[in-house]
Amino acid sequence: MKVREIKKAVKGARTQDGAGVRLTRVISQPDVYDFDPFLMLDAFDSKNPQDYTAGFPWHPHRGIETVTYLIAGDIEHGDSLGNRGNILNGSCQWMTAGGGIIHQEMPRAVPHMLGVQLWVNLPKKDKMTTPKYRDITSESIPEVRSEKYAVRILSGAMDGITGAIQSDYVPVTFLDVKVFAGESFSMETTPEDTVFAYILAGEGAFGTSQSMQPSGRAFLFEEGGSFAARAGDAPLRFLLLSGRPIGESIAWGGPIVMNTREELQTAFRELREGTFIKTKKVAFG
Repeated sequence: MKVREIKKAVKGARTQDGAGVRLTRVISQPDVYDFDPFLMLDAFDSKNPQDYTAGFPWHPHRGIETVTYLIAGDIEHGDSLGNRGNILNGSCQWMTAGGGIIHQEMPRAVPHMLGVQLWVNLPKKDKMTTPKYRDITSESIPEVRSEKYAVRILSGAMDGITGAIQSDYVPVTFLDVKVFAGESFSMETTPEDTVFAYILAGEGAFGTSQSMQPSGRAFLFEEGGSFAARAGDAPLRFLLLSGRPIGESIAWGGPIVMNTREELQTAFRELREGTFIKTKKVAFG
């Protein structure tokens, strides 16, 4: 079984978004076809509330799913239909924007804000689906532990254990992996799936390589039937993502991702005209 080797390394860049939130944009528009079906990964890691409390005021989304995973923190969210809630320590919100939603995400001051937001593309046939929230509490996320590692399974499955949710549109496996110092981790992967890892802490070697890779970077892997990682002298923590490529054209304008420029123009025209929202109710799953 071929072990996946590193195909591409992405350092990302420090930037600001929303009303002035400081973050690291790890993968974004230049990477979309390589990382298909994954569009964007933003990482948050700050002990200074001034970096993030300005938040992400009201903004639209269409054509994607946003997945917000907070290892530590508190983000209050709401939408234009009156839904409200909080994403808390160890929890995740999986939001299907579908045909259109207008929402806001407002982080609260905490000792440490640590987490990511991932954008997953939707195929053309599902881009205008009904919006939906799935709030994943920390307690609902199963964990696989051994003498070498501990893995939280947010979505998909590992070693026959099903994650907290299963993706409705694009099958995605989302794991939070901790490999103890000097130990290793491996798992089978579907050969044709896109697989990438983002190192949160520590250093790690991947595939058959002995070279240690630093934290704060994403690594895209070649096709293969298995994935392997090894920690250095300190524990290694990384997010491991896999998903089936969609293989369609991408037209991206700010918070909206469609297949053509004409579809983008329609979305922004509907925003101006007040016809962007296509449903009167957002589903919760």
